[in-house]
Amino acid sequence: MGSALDSFISYLRIPLLASSGIAAVLSCALYFKQNEIIYPRHFPPDARTNVPRPSQFGITDYEELMIPTADGESLSAFYLRANKQHARNVTILMFHGNAGNIGHRLPIAKVLVDDIGCNVLLLQYRGYGHSTGSPNEKGIMIDAQTGLDYVRGRSELRGSRIVLYGQSLGGAVAIALAARNLKHGDISGIILENTFTSMRKLIPSALPPARFLAPLCHEIWPSEEILPRITGIPMLFLSGLQDEIVPASHMAQLFKLCRSQPKILREFPNGTHNDTVAEPGYFVYIDSFIAEHVAR
Repeated sequence: MGSALDSFISYLRIPLLASSGIAAVLSCALYFKQNEIIYPRHFPPDARTNVPRPSQFGITDYEELMIPTADGESLSAFYLRANKQHARNVTILMFHGNAGNIGHRLPIAKVLVDDIGCNVLLLQYRGYGHSTGSPNEKGIMIDAQTGLDYVRGRSELRGSRIVLYGQSLGGAVAIALAARNLKHGDISGIILENTFTSMRKLIPSALPPARFLAPLCHEIWPSEEILPRITGIPMLFLSGLQDEIVPASHMAQLFKLCRSQPKILREFPNGTHNDTVAEPGYFVYIDSFIAEHVAR
């Protein structure tokens, strides 16, 4: 979510000075233009057209998909098969953050496929990359359900243990999706990285000039309300303590609220919002989590 503040300031084209006039502009922008602020799908500028492909990262066993949603959109996705030499019967459904596209997350997926031995489905939300439509909370949840149903319905993945893995906004998506699918009992693990308690509670730190206008935000993503409903699913929390966008206190609060067992918190003292994934031990923790609590 690192580009949200830059996109917001660029859109308004005004200095961050306290005044009633600016507060009024902020209020209008936050309410009427919040989808452009919260979902900066055009960042970087070519993110809608330039989606890196798996082959560019040396990934050979993959498929490029266009998956239809129940409400008429078409979602682009990459399905990557696990390294056959040490494949696990695990499929990771991967939800990205609020900027860029799935191609930018391929280096992460490559490690999950080659080194950890999992199948990976990278799903691209509506309005991102080559997916159709425009993003909003309701629509993205339809997208997430579409991805989960695709994994469930793919014949070669029947019996595969499903892990939801979300970074930043993707963590909120994973939490909401898991809560809506508890009755199915086929989600075997959840991995959350640098996600937030709710969008309204994130605004004061991500957009300080708009902190008094947070109640106007209609893209809520209330993870702190939803997470306690989830039980019986192992959960791994990966938190960068130097996160400049989502304060680490959000992850600490989510961990505290989590009622599911086992739950594991791994903190990275030098991890910032976008580079926690590069911190030492990051993939070791994921590998151990999957080995001990998912692929049993």
